Amino acid sequence: MQLVVFLLAYPVLRLISILPKPLFYGFSDIAFVLIFYLARYRRKVVQENLRLALPELSEEERRQVEKKFYRHLCDLFLEMVKTMDLSKKEVAERYHIINPELIQNLEKERSVLVLCTHYANWEWNTSINNVVTSRGFAIYQKIGNKYFDRLIKKIRAKWNTDPIEQKNTVKRMYENERNGVRGIYGIVNDQSPMMSRAQYWSPFMGITVPIFVGAESLAKKLDLATVFLKVTKVKRGYYQAEFIPINDKGSTAGEHEITEKFLRLSEQQIREQPEYYLWTHRRWKHKDKAPQA
Repeated sequence: MQLVVFLLAYPVLRLISILPKPLFYGFSDIAFVLIFYLARYRRKVVQENLRLALPELSEEERRQVEKKFYRHLCDLFLEMVKTMDLSKKEVAERYHIINPELIQNLEKERSVLVLCTHYANWEWNTSINNVVTSRGFAIYQKIGNKYFDRLIKKIRAKWNTDPIEQKNTVKRMYENERNGVRGIYGIVNDQSPMMSRAQYWSPFMGITVPIFVGAESLAKKLDLATVFLKVTKVKRGYYQAEFIPINDKGSTAGEHEITEKFLRLSEQQIREQPEYYLWTHRRWKHKDKAPQA
């Protein structure tokens, strides 16, 4: 059944990827109507997340954020599909990195951990590999349909980035360090850990939740430099990426220093333009389970 679904969907996705820009985003507009008004995809989750994370906004303001978010979500999914037909020159024009020299200087000394959130267009973050000399690695979670999983891996490897399944991250990074392979490791770091793995709790958007500390642990143990990748949506289909330093030598970082800097930078980014954050995932689902002081 997985193969049948893939064989039916792939030709449609391939056709979408080669559509000229007006038709491409016209298709996204149609998808928005279907997903927002008809399917009402996860709208209750989005509304609850917005209420929790942005209580300072009025109900009308949150409704506007919600609608803008769904329009962006449709664009985002189709832009991931568009990657199949996107050249190196085209992605450089549509995803502009304003300060590549920051990461280029860091990689001269050690491997670099690039932390980001599910914000704007994180799928095109893999094009960072076009401006560095170190080998690029993208940490990802495997999806259920093995055929779509292969396709996603292929798309994410478009610019010679090596996808690493999340469960293999630690092993691969240690192997690289032992073998002298300098890497640029991209991690989308705002997921919610399972309660059984909750080691650290901290406020995120004003709500205390469990926080992943694995990235910080690796940065400290392997002495990695750490940067935050801030992506801004300039206009439809165009993004601007900026590297913001967190720590240039992981072994010198204090306890939870890297994690806290990442959280505060993430909050700042979300508050600037909340409509571009991924509000459909249940980031605050464990908010009532925080340990009492």
